[in-house]
Amino acid sequence: MSLPLDGIRVLDLTRLLPGPYTSLMLADFGADVIKIEDPKVGDYARWGEPKINNYNAMFHSLNRNKRSITLDLKSEEGKEMFLDLVKTTDVLIESFRPGVMERLGLGYEVLKNYNSKLIYCAITGYGQTGPLRDIPGHDINFLSYSGVLDLQKDSKGYPVSSPVQIGDIGGGALMATIGILTAIIEANKSGDGQFIDISMLDGTISWMQTTLPNYLATNELQESGELLLSGGMACYEIYETRDKRFLSVGALEPKFWLNFCKVIGKDELITQLNAPFEQQKRMKMEIQSVIEKKTLQEWVALFEDVDACVTPVLTIAEMVEHPQILQRKMIEEVEDLNSLPMRQIANPIKLSRTPAKIYRKPPELGEHNEEVLRELRLVNGLEE
Repeated sequence: MSLPLDGIRVLDLTRLLPGPYTSLMLADFGADVIKIEDPKVGDYARWGEPKINNYNAMFHSLNRNKRSITLDLKSEEGKEMFLDLVKTTDVLIESFRPGVMERLGLGYEVLKNYNSKLIYCAITGYGQTGPLRDIPGHDINFLSYSGVLDLQKDSKGYPVSSPVQIGDIGGGALMATIGILTAIIEANKSGDGQFIDISMLDGTISWMQTTLPNYLATNELQESGELLLSGGMACYEIYETRDKRFLSVGALEPKFWLNFCKVIGKDELITQLNAPFEQQKRMKMEIQSVIEKKTLQEWVALFEDVDACVTPVLTIAEMVEHPQILQRKMIEEVEDLNSLPMRQIANPIKLSRTPAKIYRKPPELGEHNEEVLRELRLVNGLEE
């Protein structure tokens, strides 16, 4: 069975997380992703800990279904082969700082002369324009500039860093994937490629749909502790259980709040769902005094058949064994470099007829040099 992106070739010049996640989304659906790596070091993500057969576990997860070649883009030979590849390519992804590819003589304005249909996606921290365009950054920096960290505070008012990469993946990789797929659809109509400018800061700001529109409309923003979805309301909070575990409550709607209050024996709070902020603080204290009297499993059992949007805060170990995760096959067992089973994060996009597939192990550094070179020779009529 063919996959949706069969026939689409992607040159991936990126490393670490945002770019490789983007090309992973495409590779899982059949795109021929050629990972272009530095001959000496390759993708830095290869070398971190913990390692599975010489390579970091995250590298295995992000780089399945791809091929790897090594090119020195500063050498004339490397540039020549790169340009030959560009002629056969639909999509190019890079994550250098703005201007790097231009200084190599390989920027979009040059490359489109070799392939007018080329879709060129640049993923950077701050985009190709603006006063921040040339500075380096990581996820924590994008969250800082976006204002997300100012909203994401603990009980003492200190900003709390996110344990998952909101800017890198949500603001960068997913936006790049959407941009590339949109450009592929457009190219099928016009016959022309285009440049995609992805800023991880821009993408992070676009996630702020539950807070930023209110500020733009009123020029006023509630303090983070008062925000609806940031612990400002008793109905949307995390409570500690007797065994020092945690129960999350998302009973935003009146019907869920009613059910929640009845289960915990606090019927008097039913009419106070939208009480003022100071009252919400007192309500949370009352609820906490109840929740702390039972263990997490006792509360889970009590809410099992109740529509109240109440869930246990699972550990990672519990999550990977949870029946929902197993049913959805979100943790998939695949073969590693030595044909031994290993677990990886599966693709979350579930298509009914042409689902994503893991069909190739992550590549050794430069594993496909000869294979890709042979393909180029065939394209150029140099081999029969």
